[in-house]
Amino acid sequence: MSVLLLNGSPHPKGCTYTALSVVAAQLEKNGIETQMLQLGVKPIQCCIACGKCKDTGHCVFNADHVNEAIDLLRAADGFVVGSPVYYAGPNGGVCSFLDRMFFCKSQPYAFKPAAAVVSCRRGGASASFDRLNKYFTIARMPVVSSQYWNSVHGNTPEEVLQDKEGLQIMRTLGDNMAWLIKCIAAGKAAGVATPAPEAWEPTNFIR
Repeated sequence: MSVLLLNGSPHPKGCTYTALSVVAAQLEKNGIETQMLQLGVKPIQCCIACGKCKDTGHCVFNADHVNEAIDLLRAADGFVVGSPVYYAGPNGGVCSFLDRMFFCKSQPYAFKPAAAVVSCRRGGASASFDRLNKYFTIARMPVVSSQYWNSVHGNTPEEVLQDKEGLQIMRTLGDNMAWLIKCIAAGKAAGVATPAPEAWEPTNFIR
């Protein structure tokens, strides 16, 4: 059993990484392997809705880690996305990354538990948290809760480590995700099938 963690911060060892590391440590404590993928500082191409991925299952752009992340998530049992808060929203790079990762490619992600983690100095955490969770809900991924919204506060990793409640939230998230992944595995072993999707009936508002 494994979980993919995406560090959506340009800083490889910053506040977002600090929060995700606590989640990862708790998952590993529960016997779940983890892998963290770093967004990095190179430009992230936005989705251009070309639709080519409908045929290939991968994005036509290969200059970043999107296609690697697609393959890693298909093989993983869970997903955690972390992002710093910029202007009360997630990092624009991570949104572009996830747009391309999920657009027309999310069917294999269905029923994999997922969670968002955000890091902020002071405000904007709940709006960022809400934005990221929308990727999971449209992909039929169970959203894993903690004991509060998944956010930490601090301007530096050292300050994040002083956020005792935030760190507790991260540990609880790790425990809850590990529990849900194991429950899903037990259900599969017992013959409990995942729900069969209905045929999509797109309804447009303008006729």
